[in-house]
Amino acid sequence: MKRKSKFKLPSKYILMGLTAVCLVLIYVTFTMNLSGGPLSAAAGYVFVPMQRGINYVGLWISDKADNLNDLRDVMAENRQLKEQVDELTSELNTIKLEQYELNNLRELLKLDQKYPDYKKVAASVIGKDAGNWFSTFTIDKGEEDGVEVDMNVIAGSGLVGIVTDVGPNYAKIRSIIDDVSKVSGMVLSTSDRCIINGDLQEMNANQNILLSELKDSKDKAELGDPVVTSNISDKYLQGILIGYINTLNMDANNLTKSGTVTPAVDFEHIEEVLVILKKKEIGGEE
Repeated sequence: MKRKSKFKLPSKYILMGLTAVCLVLIYVTFTMNLSGGPLSAAAGYVFVPMQRGINYVGLWISDKADNLNDLRDVMAENRQLKEQVDELTSELNTIKLEQYELNNLRELLKLDQKYPDYKKVAASVIGKDAGNWFSTFTIDKGEEDGVEVDMNVIAGSGLVGIVTDVGPNYAKIRSIIDDVSKVSGMVLSTSDRCIINGDLQEMNANQNILLSELKDSKDKAELGDPVVTSNISDKYLQGILIGYINTLNMDANNLTKSGTVTPAVDFEHIEEVLVILKKKEIGGEE
């Protein structure tokens, strides 16, 4: 059985036909002066809705165009605001960095004034060994700046360590928290001497270093007492703050005490230090 073919008139021809009819009706209305007649009424039914539709479409397009222009303006303004925010953020970060560096310099200035008898040179940390703590690290000052092996290094509120190696424009520092570090100390309130030993394991556990061989004969040393470098050290200058007594216990010999000291320096965050350009001259213990 043959399938009947369906004839389908293209839409463009339908539109052209309707347009032609509208034009004919307009022409007839104006040339034959049929206002008020049946044809005029019919034309009203045809053209008025069409005109309304055209007006509606035109207004819709106009609104969309206005909205598009507004959107473009908003997007352009948004881009400008983002650029301003990025610029202000960059300026703020710069100000924060400058403030941070200024605070560091102020701390170094206070420390410099704390030990006015010693000539010093400021240096920045440029490298460190692996780990969280600044047990050994490198600074950007060396022989050309007067730095020598065994010179003392300070930062924050007190003693950092000692210079162990020097190049033309760099120096290596071993801090007092390093396992091989040993400092002759003195409890400032009693003038009793002790030994301060570095201990990275104790630093990791409690952020302290070890105190031993304290001869507190009058039993006057207390928690919180400051400990400074003693006069009998042959490498560390006298009177530099090491830290504060954190724990204290009598040894088995009932003659000496041992405990821990909280360092005066934040050994997790060291960026700037002062190298004292003077070496200990008299002999004795380290």
